[in-house]
Amino acid sequence: MPIAKHLLDQLHEKRRIALAGGGEDKLKARHEKGLMGARERLLNLFQPGTFVESGLLADHGCHNFGMAKKSMPGDGVVTGTGFIEGRPVAAFSQDFTVGGGALGRIHSKKICDLMEYAMEAGMPVIGINDSGGARIQEGDDSLSGYGQVFFKNVLLSGVVPQISIIAGPCAGGAAYSPALTDFIIMTQKNANMFICGPEVIKAATGQVATMQEIGSAAAHATVSGNIHFVAEDDAHALEIAGKLLSFLPSNNIMDPPHRIPNEIDLRLDPVMNEIVPEDAKAPMDLHQVIARLVDDGDFLEVQRDWAKNMIIGFARIQGIVVGLVGNQSTFKAGTIDIDASDKASRFIRFCNIFNIPLVTLVDVPGFLPGIAQERGGIIRHGAKMLFAYAAATVPKITVILRKAYGGAYLAMCSRDMGADMVFAWPTAEIAVMGAEGAVKILYKREITAAEDPVAAEAKLAQEYREKFASPYEAAAGAMINDVIEPAQTRSIVSLALRNSLSKRETRPPKKHGNIPL
Repeated sequence: MPIAKHLLDQLHEKRRIALAGGGEDKLKARHEKGLMGARERLLNLFQPGTFVESGLLADHGCHNFGMAKKSMPGDGVVTGTGFIEGRPVAAFSQDFTVGGGALGRIHSKKICDLMEYAMEAGMPVIGINDSGGARIQEGDDSLSGYGQVFFKNVLLSGVVPQISIIAGPCAGGAAYSPALTDFIIMTQKNANMFICGPEVIKAATGQVATMQEIGSAAAHATVSGNIHFVAEDDAHALEIAGKLLSFLPSNNIMDPPHRIPNEIDLRLDPVMNEIVPEDAKAPMDLHQVIARLVDDGDFLEVQRDWAKNMIIGFARIQGIVVGLVGNQSTFKAGTIDIDASDKASRFIRFCNIFNIPLVTLVDVPGFLPGIAQERGGIIRHGAKMLFAYAAATVPKITVILRKAYGGAYLAMCSRDMGADMVFAWPTAEIAVMGAEGAVKILYKREITAAEDPVAAEAKLAQEYREKFASPYEAAAGAMINDVIEPAQTRSIVSLALRNSLSKRETRPPKKHGNIPL
């Protein structure tokens, strides 16, 4: 017998109410602000027809300080799975039209259940954050819910990629869940993220601050370094998430989505020879090198506007997915400072977790000198890079373009720090310090006594370069594998990557190393 009509009517009505969320008026108001609804965000994220929602009928509701229980369709969050470029992905989207997207017990349970499923199935997780924070009416249950979400974030860390999108308010304790994920994308408008807002800061410290200064995408992208990408709007944020996933494996036991052609292109690129300035002291824009090195110039730069002296990001080199790390000499002369160390270290560790080969482009005069750096802990922060590279077991290919001095040379993945292959351009200088500084220490008396001290210093510096800093000296001492023409870089790196993809390296059994934090 067919199912009773009243049961179908009841089902359809309950689904209609749940799918309506906070109602058409609230959704319309969001559209007027240029915002998508929670469910719309997921439908635009996934391939059409692939989104399978879970927990649609969840509705714990809440009591409004002794008043009647209020309905909370979906309990303020939409969860489910879908496909992006043919691969399954789990995602949740907080619904600000339902109780301000505030987190309560069932809200957090939906998120945690989704994350647990994603971990077991080995699929990435994308979280779209748009919430007023903890659901005050639920008291301790809200705090418990946040704790459970944080625990799952840590449990999933290193197992599947986790991406957060900040598309609305993300305040107080709620900000810690995105901070525990691998990448954060934040929209320029209508979004903010902070622990203490301007009013709290003023009440507690007397300091006057604006939301733009402490919680905006601009502040987090340029000053705090808390976020990795800035999006123009919701649609752009979803586009960035999809682009990012196109370089990542679904989990830690899979290889990245390489697109390796049958034939390798070994042609020279003469343009690369023209990029290097004649003056060794002149800055060289590393973006120009990267554009010639990677496939179709397609480079997804991560944290572009923070610690600009260090460039990190994803690309493909003849089809092989790589994580690129390099010194940008157009900013702070390419020195490594506290922020650059942190930026590179976490990226290196992410690539190692998810089996992404590392290509390091070296043009570094040293660690940034200064009282602020020393008192700020540059030793501790710089040690993070040493730790991250030495601990990484993925293929590591290093190309020394120009300067490679002192401890910074080691921090940029030298042969001694575990690089599988190291190549140098003829313009490379590998030494304890720059030639000018070295001769001033070694030949101070000779320079002072010379008839023309400036000319004497220049002559001694050139001799020092040839004798102690030449890439040929490094090659003779087996510190590097070869000296190559810049035009050969793409083909040589491609061959090195192909030869290294089968690399397997075991380390002493241990829980984990203790990285200096």
